[in-house]
Amino acid sequence: MKDFNPTEILDTLQPDLNQFSVKHLIWVIIAVLILYGSATSVYTVPEDSKAVVLRFGKDTRQEEPGLHFKLPFGIEKHYPVPVKRIFKEEFGFRTLKASVTTQYDSRDYPSESLMLTGDLNIADVEWVVQYKIFDPRQYMFAIRDPQQALRDLSESVMRLVVGDQTATQVLTVGRSEITSEVEQKLQDLLNLYKTGLRVESVTLQDVNPPEMVKPAFNSVNEAKQEKEKLINEAREERNTTVPEAIGLAKQKVTEAEGYALKRVNQAQGDADRFISILNAYKSAKEVTRQRLYLETMAEVLPAVEEVYVIDGKSNTPLPILQLGRGGK
Repeated sequence: MKDFNPTEILDTLQPDLNQFSVKHLIWVIIAVLILYGSATSVYTVPEDSKAVVLRFGKDTRQEEPGLHFKLPFGIEKHYPVPVKRIFKEEFGFRTLKASVTTQYDSRDYPSESLMLTGDLNIADVEWVVQYKIFDPRQYMFAIRDPQQALRDLSESVMRLVVGDQTATQVLTVGRSEITSEVEQKLQDLLNLYKTGLRVESVTLQDVNPPEMVKPAFNSVNEAKQEKEKLINEAREERNTTVPEAIGLAKQKVTEAEGYALKRVNQAQGDADRFISILNAYKSAKEVTRQRLYLETMAEVLPAVEEVYVIDGKSNTPLPILQLGRGGK
């Protein structure tokens, strides 16, 4: 077998290399530059993003999603910023895996969650801040680390708001007010520092007293719930009894007014009847006296069972009418 000799191989290829001129090399370089320039002048912006285009490091424009062109060879560079994506920051806890059964980190983060309330109690507050990037320029150039700035400002604002509330309000009824106030103040600070971020929501994940005093707090909460229950039951009883009593009182008053009106009308009728009889008596005394007698007897006799006539000459009464028995 013949030994390998590089010198002989070069001698064999020498005629071909001589034929490859400088002109051909230039064309190869031009073709490579054209291909590289074409490759570096076209880019695509994702659907959920906007692209900030820099020319020699200076911000020149923003591009919407889609296919775009830029100056090649690194003269212009683009940086996609996901403006439609919702990000979140967790405070006091960490999510390891988000799924149907979410898994959380078992470690505590007391430096984030333990806070002093307005009545000098301690509350363990865990919350979530959801946000978007609404200004890509501010997000990229106005502040060094917008995400860390958001975390620092969120902790500061939450401690400020919780410090203005009592422990009872933080643990029970004041949670919605706290989230609304934190969301507003946090957004004001983000705008002040030109972070380019917009707060979508602030959610209190969990609010508890520290583990050492949790049994005492639970007892207090149970007592307060029992108190509220009794108050509600008393109000319900009041709302039932008071209207019933008012209705009964109005009924009695109405019945009394009706009875009074009846008695007044009856008395007025009797007075008018008496006056009419008096006028008739004045005009015809004998006739009126006789009529009154007959009317009185007509009212009395139906209630009489027996009628006796006493003769002045005899002391023995004589029954001449047995009205009751005859009626039977």
